[in-house]
Amino acid sequence: MKYFSTRGGKELLSFEETVLTGLAPNGGLYIPQSIPQLPADWQTKWKDYSFVDLSVEVLSLYISPEEISRGELRALVEKSYKTFRHSDVTPLKKLDDRTYILELFHGPTFAFKDVALQLLGNLFEFFLVRRNARQLGNDNQERLTVVGATSGDTGSAAIYGLRNKANISIFILHPKGRVSPIQEAQMTTVTDPNVHNLAVKGTFDDCQDIVKSLFADQDFNKTHRLGAVNSINWARILAQTVYYFLSYFHVQSQFPSSSAVDVQLQYVVPTGNFGDVLAGFYAKRMGLPISKLIVATNANDILARFWKNGVYEKVDSSSAPVPATGAATEPAEGASDGKQAHAAGGVKETLSPAMDILVSSNFERLLWYLAYETVEVDTNAHEETKRLKAGETVNGWMKLVKSDGRVQVPSKVLELARKDFLAERVSDEQTLETIRLQFESSVSYITDPHTAVGLAAAHRVARTNSPSTIQVVLSTAHPAKFSEAVTRALSDAPSFDFERDVLPEEFKGLLERKRNVIDVEAPDVDLVKKVIERFAEPARSAIAEEGNVGNGSV
Repeated sequence: MKYFSTRGGKELLSFEETVLTGLAPNGGLYIPQSIPQLPADWQTKWKDYSFVDLSVEVLSLYISPEEISRGELRALVEKSYKTFRHSDVTPLKKLDDRTYILELFHGPTFAFKDVALQLLGNLFEFFLVRRNARQLGNDNQERLTVVGATSGDTGSAAIYGLRNKANISIFILHPKGRVSPIQEAQMTTVTDPNVHNLAVKGTFDDCQDIVKSLFADQDFNKTHRLGAVNSINWARILAQTVYYFLSYFHVQSQFPSSSAVDVQLQYVVPTGNFGDVLAGFYAKRMGLPISKLIVATNANDILARFWKNGVYEKVDSSSAPVPATGAATEPAEGASDGKQAHAAGGVKETLSPAMDILVSSNFERLLWYLAYETVEVDTNAHEETKRLKAGETVNGWMKLVKSDGRVQVPSKVLELARKDFLAERVSDEQTLETIRLQFESSVSYITDPHTAVGLAAAHRVARTNSPSTIQVVLSTAHPAKFSEAVTRALSDAPSFDFERDVLPEEFKGLLERKRNVIDVEAPDVDLVKKVIERFAEPARSAIAEEGNVGNGSV
């Protein structure tokens, strides 16, 4: 299996090269040369498999055994998920006869990103150790400098996935004072010498722009061998496909064998950067029977607006309130605040901050498939010609997004997108109401605000679903990570006690621990470069040593 850029070019990379490179030189994202199909006997052979077993089977379809042997792959997977707090890794919880919650927050940082980043960290280390072993004592060891931006969860999950890894330094940028206290503490209390937290005086967009500038600087990138930890890295998408398979089998087990085949499975995914729901798209294309994927957004609704009118634009240019899209026919309650979200052309802060984005990075991967399946080429054209044409089309679309802030795709592209997806937009008011109603329901369940966005979207879509449709809502974070939203929603519930009902033992005392953070006084790429140049070499060459890294400012 080889990988290529969504923006064209004839370059084909191995899985190892794809993981270590992260972002293509032309700015595109890597995708597989083809989407493998499931083996004929997968439904019977895999039905009782554990998460680890399923990971080995699914990942091996994308990774050549010449690159990672089956035994090596199993060892990597077992190592990645042995620290998860639940034996199923991503357990399924039943809310009612038609609604299930897929809990993705049982990893070390209590967020869904642990599923991918624990594996990605081990892949980074595996490849580097193997490459360096081939140097036969050569002192010129290969090292990786991982750089990422976070609004909260990505940073801590990446740090926990890469802490104390051989030949790897990690630098995570977060907007100073703009992440939750728990999220900040999870990142900055990790004192391993290869971990560096940069508190940038600015916004998350500033941090993301700095990271993109670092990757675009070819000399700096080459000197420090930058690695991507955000969801632009293909390995993150691949790892996330596995829990779609596990949940499918768990849902099937809830029904008699005679009726299980009639179940229409619908996944509802709260998403900002489109990575989590894109993993479901790959699972569906591989052959997993998913009827629809529901994209659930907050007030930052670039994705919901795309499925409404086929316009992918940073700022809502319409004059009317943004209506709900997909199955529902009436406008979303509270949808009018969409104009406020984009009035200044920026991201609106919401109660579900992990979804506060202007442009969804992983959406480009879906756009490539939409372009590929609708592009017009000569019927006798070689497959490579069609692939390159699709890359050119996507490159043109993304250039328009960068220059004009928007692109209108052809109607046939939108029609194709609607075959697999629906999209819904949920306001903060609906988010709070959903948290409250779910807590007060017959199956009392406390959700974080992102999961609540998914539940609200699921309830809206369910109005027009068939009786055989089962919804699985992806729960992306533990509610304790978003205490403000949860306590605000349940402030009038006399039976609710946050510390008793929500706060895990791992979070108690976290805010009082010693911090490891470097203040960056302005959103300036040169200031960040100075930090990396100052700390990367010592951390990479003496990763097991204590000291050298601590608090400071630039």
